[in-house]
Parts: sequence; structure tokens; C-alpha cells
Amino acid sequence: MTSFYSEKELKQLGLKSFGKNVKISRHACFYGTGNISMGDNVRIDDFCILSGYIELGNNIHIAAFTALYGGENGIFIDDFANLSSRVSVYSVSDDYSGETMTNPMIPDEYKNVKSESVHIEKHVIIGSTSVVLPGVRVREGSAFGSFSFVNKDSESWSINAGIPFKKIKGRSKKLLELEKKFLLNQSNSTANVENNGKNNKNDK
Repeated sequence: MTSFYSEKELKQLGLKSFGKNVKISRHACFYGTGNISMGDNVRIDDFCILSGYIELGNNIHIAAFTALYGGENGIFIDDFANLSSRVSVYSVSDDYSGETMTNPMIPDEYKNVKSESVHIEKHVIIGSTSVVLPGVRVREGSAFGSFSFVNKDSESWSINAGIPFKKIKGRSKKLLELEKKFLLNQSNSTANVENNGKNNKNDK
């Protein structure tokens, strides 16, 4: 038995949809799998928690102990995003003022829950133990150091850190050239596999 679910086992999980080469640890936890979808080349490591409405793109890594709480409004993560270990992303948060009650065991009429979608765009990398709050758009190419507190939208192609985070400097876009090469090679590899499959059928 491998550390990751087989394709057959992934189907049995009841995910809304999933693509090719999806590697999900057997030690990850999912709640509401019918609301969770993911594309190709997605890896989710040990002890991650995914709950609520979540859409993952392609070529994404979610490292160990990371938690995504999508709620009803959802968490949307675009291609090539990377969440390091122990990152927490919330689309739902209680009211801490003391004016209302809190926690999921209390009926909604006694609470004032903030619920807004979170969008993490392409080529974002978020360092270990960072926190992303409801309503935030983490813009394309943003990078965050460990322990960052992401409580507002970021600038595209920026390097950030801190509690709350502040922009340190701009981030290089050289990786976009590598993305083009990677996708081209990936496309060629897929075409070769398909052609080999057709040739094998013809040989029979």
C-alpha cells in the first residue's frame, strides 16, 4: 500500500472532480467531499484538512498540516500555487468582539459570522504557519515568508512578510519563462504517450 490514494480510491472519496496525477495522502482529512474539486498534478500531504467549498487548479502543492476552511463561499486556488506546512486559510471567521456567541455548535441566530471567498492566484507561494483571512485575494506571483498574517489583498509579483504582512520588494517574473517550457514539455509528453497507446492498439 502506498502513502497516497489510488485512482480507484480517489473515486470512492466522492470528490466533486479530480484530474490526472493527483496524489492525496491517506492521512489527509476531507469534509464535504462533494464540494471539493481539483485539476491535474495536485499533491496534498499528511494531516491536511480540507473542508467546505474548495476549487484547486493544476500543478498545486499543499504541504503537511495545512488547513483549508472553505465554508459556503469557498477557497479558490489557481495553477502553480504552493502552500507550505501549517498554513491556514479561512473563508469563515467568528466575531471576536464579544457582541455575539461563537463556535460551530452554536446556532447562527446567536452569532455574527464573517463569510467571504478567498482567491489565491497563480504562482503564489505562502510560507509555513501563515494565516489567510476571509475575503482576501492573494494576487498572482505573490510570495509570503513564514508566519505571515494575510488580512488584505496583496500586490501582484510582490515578496511579503510580517504580522500583518508588508511588502518587502518586487518578485522576479523569470519563472513565467520556465512555466512556458514546462507546459510545452508536459504537452509533448502527453502527446507521446497518446501516440504510443494508439500504436500499441494498431499492433494488436
